[in-house]
Amino acid sequence: MARMTAARAAVEILRREGVTDAFGVPGAAINPFYAALKASGGITHTLARHVEGASHMAEGYTRTHPGNIGVCIGTSGPAGTDMITGLYSATGDSVPILCITGQAPTAVIHKEDFQAVDIASIAKPVTKMAVTVLEAAQVPGVFQQAFHLMRSGRPGPVLIDLPIDVQLTEIEFDPDTYEPLPVYKPAASRAQIEKAIGMLNAAERPLIVAGGGVINADAAELLVQFAELTGTPVVPTLMGWGVIPDDHELNAGMVGLQTSHRYGNATFLESDFVLGIGNRWANRHTGRLDVYTAGRTFVHVDVEPTQIGRIFAPDYGIASDARAALELFVEVAKELRAEGRLPDRSAWAAAAQEKRATLQRRTHFDDVPIKPQRVYEEMNKAFGPETRYVSTIGLSQIAGAQMLHVYRPRHWINCGQAGPLGWTVPAALGVAKADPEAQVVALSGDYDFQFMIEELAVGAQHRIPYVHVLVNNAYLGLIRQAQRAFDIDFQVKLEFENVNAPELGVYGVDHVKVAEGLGCKAIRVTDPNELGAALEQAKKLAAEFRVPVVVEAILERVTNISMSTTNDIGNVTEFEELATEPAHAPTSIRPLKS
Repeated sequence: MARMTAARAAVEILRREGVTDAFGVPGAAINPFYAALKASGGITHTLARHVEGASHMAEGYTRTHPGNIGVCIGTSGPAGTDMITGLYSATGDSVPILCITGQAPTAVIHKEDFQAVDIASIAKPVTKMAVTVLEAAQVPGVFQQAFHLMRSGRPGPVLIDLPIDVQLTEIEFDPDTYEPLPVYKPAASRAQIEKAIGMLNAAERPLIVAGGGVINADAAELLVQFAELTGTPVVPTLMGWGVIPDDHELNAGMVGLQTSHRYGNATFLESDFVLGIGNRWANRHTGRLDVYTAGRTFVHVDVEPTQIGRIFAPDYGIASDARAALELFVEVAKELRAEGRLPDRSAWAAAAQEKRATLQRRTHFDDVPIKPQRVYEEMNKAFGPETRYVSTIGLSQIAGAQMLHVYRPRHWINCGQAGPLGWTVPAALGVAKADPEAQVVALSGDYDFQFMIEELAVGAQHRIPYVHVLVNNAYLGLIRQAQRAFDIDFQVKLEFENVNAPELGVYGVDHVKVAEGLGCKAIRVTDPNELGAALEQAKKLAAEFRVPVVVEAILERVTNISMSTTNDIGNVTEFEELATEPAHAPTSIRPLKS
């Protein structure tokens, strides 16, 4: 048997579980692990500027390709607590990432030693497993179990805490005979699928709601095949956006209170049956449940049995991995089609597309300062179907989801449940690291951008290029809009006159200088007619210098983006004038019909 430190055994397991990249910040209590990482080779490490940033890089890395598991590493104490936001984000969105932390020696953990904190207890509520390993011989088994748990059932994150003495202890471990544990995922039965299809066939106006679980299961092609076999229109959730191309004849648009389309909500409200696959009925998708469920029959397919009935009781539930279920859905649908037993849904599907051609929002405005809608119109022109968009929360994300176009799974990489400000920069770096040849485009408002702006230096140091579209109105725009209900505009203004940049007026932070100071390139745009050229220049600069390139659009200070103010998807307020002629929405998927 081979003898090696427990830290070296852990690194060897990472390699054999398919890990090729890690993100982190070294420190005294994790240095033995870093020494093993260097000695073993085969894993590229990206040095973050903040450990929370490393956790979001790991998230972006995981979300980019099927099978990826992002790894983030930090020392003891605050490194682990800094990672909690990343773990919360990952668990909320069913994203497997592995956080590895150093810890004080086992003999003094309970003695308030320097940077000794019970990180396992802190992390337990936001992980599938969080453990401090107290015996070196347990390290291989704990890492093996971690990968098994991250991949099994509903995917999610794990934290492993390694006291420094445990890392340094030699153990017997033979990496050449190591094998990952089999992954467990529940699978639907034939009888369950036949019943669900029977319910779908009995409906007149059915819809499929496709969530992030379809993307996690790498089952987008099966989803589209099933929709085409049955002629059923598809509503992607925000986490499922890209599971069916935006220009597909069966894409009915998104539904919800905020990140939704006028036509998507209208079609949903006319439906009488909904098959949810790999979705969790998020509250910003459903809004008021009495409105969302009224007059509809629901079937819910989810990999996690306890998700079924959590938000509301479906008429029928199936605990199954989305891929396993869709394989059977396709098989049964093919048989029924061959027997001529599938209803003709062409009129219903055509009605959904008719709504897409008539219920549109306006994007073309020539106003100065720039209206945000124009930014997304120009992004549609500049960035093609291969673009991987990355965004977290705010009016910038909501407007982007209403107006951008996504054509492939994992090409809208979005933090859904947690929505932490600052997520976008490090997540985009993780995406670009995972897919170096991709066109990666991040989307932020000014507050999200400022939260973890220091991570831009990571892109400069490690030559990780991407384009970051920054829409700047010097406001906490989403919170300001929410405060309208309280008739206040309080503590949401970021405006100030920058003594070093008077040309900015009240827009405050000089993002161009900051980005340049961090080793990146940046372009500021104040005229909407210059946006297109700036985006094209940004692509060229990113390719030439291999660094992040920021395109800052100076927006009008106040814009209210379409959303419901009554928690009702049937009552979405349109604050701006709507499209009434094709020139008002020149990049819409369907040409506008008046």
